[in-house]
Amino acid sequence: MRVLGIDCGTERTGYGVIETDGRDHQLVASGVIRTDPRTPLRLRLLEIGNGLRRVIGEHSPDEAAVEGVFHALNVKSALTLAHARGVALYAVAEAGLKLGEYSPLEVKNSVVGYGRAEKKQVQFMVQSLLKLPGRLASEDASDAVAVAICHATQTIRPGMGVCR
Repeated sequence: MRVLGIDCGTERTGYGVIETDGRDHQLVASGVIRTDPRTPLRLRLLEIGNGLRRVIGEHSPDEAAVEGVFHALNVKSALTLAHARGVALYAVAEAGLKLGEYSPLEVKNSVVGYGRAEKKQVQFMVQSLLKLPGRLASEDASDAVAVAICHATQTIRPGMGVCR
């Protein structure tokens, strides 16, 4: 199965596409959709949506996963993040993909084995699980791949297909 993981942000939205059987994962693509913080939010959201459409069109994922909204100290930041997350959910729904949503704690626990893991630990485990020669260049892309891995391990029984 091919899974698209998305790490939402208004300046940097990470994405990662993996091919997986639930246990073994291979990286298909990863990257970051970057927007200029000086651009009006509505146009940045449009860029994010168009970028995700492009990724979905190029890599034809079977399912997608998005990290849930975390509790931020800054209400304005949380609200802005929610807008970017809404665009991601829209792009996934528009493509007709099944969606998994996971808290940051669930993602870290699934990938690292510890829900309070640091970003560097997540990057290291993504590299290890995908058997990559080095870490992904972007923490945002690495986080998105971690979301995809979490989804794969939560929904697929190796050798048995998708488990719901």
